[in-house]
Amino acid sequence: MKTSTFIKNFKIFSILSMIFLNLLSFKTNDKIIIVSKDGKGNFITVQQAIDVIENDSETRTKILIKAGIYKEKIIIPDTKGPICIEGENPENTIITYDDYASKKNSEGKDIGTTGSSTVFIYSNDFIAKNISFENSSGRVGQAVAVLTSGDRITFENCRFLGNQDTLYLKGAQDLTDKTKPSRNYFKNCYIEGTTDYIFGAGTAVFENCTIYSKETASYVTAASTPQESEFGFVFIQSKIIGNAKENSVYLGRPWRPFAKTVYIDCEMNSTIKPEGWHNWNKPNAEKTTFYAEFNSKGSGASPAKRASWAHQLTIHERKKYTTDNILKGKDHWNMKTSLK
Repeated sequence: MKTSTFIKNFKIFSILSMIFLNLLSFKTNDKIIIVSKDGKGNFITVQQAIDVIENDSETRTKILIKAGIYKEKIIIPDTKGPICIEGENPENTIITYDDYASKKNSEGKDIGTTGSSTVFIYSNDFIAKNISFENSSGRVGQAVAVLTSGDRITFENCRFLGNQDTLYLKGAQDLTDKTKPSRNYFKNCYIEGTTDYIFGAGTAVFENCTIYSKETASYVTAASTPQESEFGFVFIQSKIIGNAKENSVYLGRPWRPFAKTVYIDCEMNSTIKPEGWHNWNKPNAEKTTFYAEFNSKGSGASPAKRASWAHQLTIHERKKYTTDNILKGKDHWNMKTSLK
């Protein structure tokens, strides 16, 4: 009888010990966190999940986000280690907020373009899959959905929803050291907007993406590539389409004088202006920017009518515009391996 009681108590102790160890592991080293609005996960907000991830961890933490609309501003500090957030699918897993640049803060000052972002990604080695990121403030000026300044950042099968300044690849924009890398890879993503809706100083490859200019759109990109960076924004085998008026949208204009934007094997519809590129009323920028295309197709492809200071790449020049070459950097980052 005593032996039976001992065994029973030992089993209970073992179970409680396992539960305690699991909870301890969750707080410090758990690799999977579930976020669900219905309370059936570990947390009900994405930010709560981000906050418990151990700083400076070398092991990737995966955050699984159940379907739902998560209205919250999310900050991923540069102290966090590798993170992957994955939704059920981008149509019903949505992170959204409605801030905009001219909105006042508690001191009565504009929060600014940077402050308007729904999601701030300052960390390195960040991955997002199957999620929509939205700024829902409407057409009220600059209103960012996602801002990135970390390095080795990847998005797969994600949507970026907004109007002006939807996607801010900030990179080294405000840094003294312009050589700090900020590499971004977008695969099978959808990005929409109206004015300068992909902009910033980061390096980015958009592969097999849909770039959608909404009604009243004017400029797709506004790169501010540092002079020290070989590559800015590169679109590869993507669709540059939309429902804006015919011949109303420029492929890009230079936010800063050394802007670099290249389209490789892309399909363009009639929303794109024949001249393709605008100098932002900065004649000198025509000498310092690098705007180019290779093998553009569709009714928006007009190589003979493009701005005289833009480039049509030769077959030899095109060879360096591969995803691996653009993003490998000094550390030989393999973005496709990171997605597995």
